[in-house]
Amino acid sequence: MGVKIKSMKNEDFKDNETLESLKELGNNVFLTTIDNVLNWGRSNSIWPLTFATSCCGIEMMAAGAPRYDFARFGIEVYRASPRQADVIVVAGTIVHKMVPILKRLYDQMADPKYVIAMGACAVSGGPFYYNNYSVVRGVDHVLPVDVYIPGCPPRPEALLYGIMQLQRKIKTKSLAGNKNKNKKDKKSGADEK
Repeated sequence: MGVKIKSMKNEDFKDNETLESLKELGNNVFLTTIDNVLNWGRSNSIWPLTFATSCCGIEMMAAGAPRYDFARFGIEVYRASPRQADVIVVAGTIVHKMVPILKRLYDQMADPKYVIAMGACAVSGGPFYYNNYSVVRGVDHVLPVDVYIPGCPPRPEALLYGIMQLQRKIKTKSLAGNKNKNKKDKKSGADEK
């Protein structure tokens, strides 16, 4: 067919010495940072702890069924022990009587740990907050929430999207403290002060 592909001339490259040294070493060079390797492993092997108290729990179970298949995101099985979990998915209504238990479960999880608030009840107390004195206005009054999933109840696709957002958040973490690797986040934080 005679397709001609134009290539760049050797002089146009800015760093020929590095390219030549890589050619001499061969193809067995692994180029990345420790942060990227650890964050890749953490984000693709999230082990959730289930804390389902209402109808959102049914949608959470449906997300693990064959139609939606959590396993393709590295979320194999919901753990029953907080010591084996990375993320707690709070799905449903939280009442004041449950708060100490929820805090204890969160405290028993190993660092780094994450929280997903699933459904209107976990996000803001839902429709039960206004007619009942015992309902907590949202799980963010008890635990630091990383991802909010709205809906009453949210569909399994929404939970999958929330998990993908959590994976994106995990990939921006750095070993050097709690700072994000993204420079834009650092600039926006400096502008607010």
